[in-house]
Amino acid sequence: MKKLILIVALTISVTFSFAQARKTRNLLIVTLDGMRWQEVFRGADSALIGSKYTEDKEEVRKKYWTAAPDDRRKLLFPFLWNTIAKEGQIYGNRDLGNKEELSNPYRFSYPGYNELFTGFPDVRMNTNDAIANPNLNVLEFLNKQKGFEGKVVSFSSWERFPQILNTGRSGLPVYSGYADLKNNDANARLKYLNELQHHVPHYLGDSTRLDFITYEFSKEYLKQYKPRVMYMAFDETDDMAHAGNYKFYLDRAKQEDGYIKTLWEMIQADPFYKNNTTLLITCDHGRGEVPMDQWRDHGANVKGAENTWFAILGPDTPANGEIKTSTTIYHKQLAQTISELLGFDFKAAAGHEVGNTIKTVFK
Repeated sequence: MKKLILIVALTISVTFSFAQARKTRNLLIVTLDGMRWQEVFRGADSALIGSKYTEDKEEVRKKYWTAAPDDRRKLLFPFLWNTIAKEGQIYGNRDLGNKEELSNPYRFSYPGYNELFTGFPDVRMNTNDAIANPNLNVLEFLNKQKGFEGKVVSFSSWERFPQILNTGRSGLPVYSGYADLKNNDANARLKYLNELQHHVPHYLGDSTRLDFITYEFSKEYLKQYKPRVMYMAFDETDDMAHAGNYKFYLDRAKQEDGYIKTLWEMIQADPFYKNNTTLLITCDHGRGEVPMDQWRDHGANVKGAENTWFAILGPDTPANGEIKTSTTIYHKQLAQTISELLGFDFKAAAGHEVGNTIKTVFK
């Protein structure tokens, strides 16, 4: 009996110490749908700029082209390479042998987001249809932890996230597509955004809203409600790639980098978030590269669509910048890493396979 009591006491002590060791109290997760690693690490592609996929070629060259890849990627992602590369970490530069990959074989959006948030490349999640995800996700798990109840929220441009995050079961507030924010105490700006989103041009169809609206909702919600965990999902990079519009693909990528910069500066200026918040940026899948036309596509038959990346910045992450070690990590490892950043063990509670923590993220 004494031995059992000692084991329990030690377990509690280790768990408590594990949680206390983390400085991260809040988390902002951002995804750029279908954003290729090639542009993230190399900047704009000269072959695509010179191809049929780019109108206004000279304008694009002036904005995004310079000979050195390190300078070129800073033109496209200035916050990523001027701030995160100095103060955080960036994974997935395959030119250096550092690989971040999908485990699921489908290589498109729903399976990619399922893998990201459940840590599990479930073969049943092989569609973009409106099917409720049976797997526990890490946002749902965090929303049940003490101090996080009702403090986890998601804003997304694509309409499929209520099914991906299974709001019917999880009870998570997930504002996707043109869904209105229903909080009665919402400030005037949030109420105005409810109205505005229905009147802006629906360039992405009647279900997927503009990333600008998703960003504005996220920003205003952050100001008023101070969530502990926020997920913001952009979509336009994927839409522009599918449309074969390389100029707009680059423009949307740079714009979203700017949105993230503004949010991070706002976080660092807010005493509630300053120096205790981690930012994680990633994607749901990659795209093809060879032949050139494959840059527009992804899926099981597109070579390279499994190649992903992520960046992280926060008080628990060493400032190692671009990770140059020759190794492979997987998207399914991010769920447990997210959980551990906040001092919790999602893997022990999930009831299904979950990838191991990415240990190099931590000091």
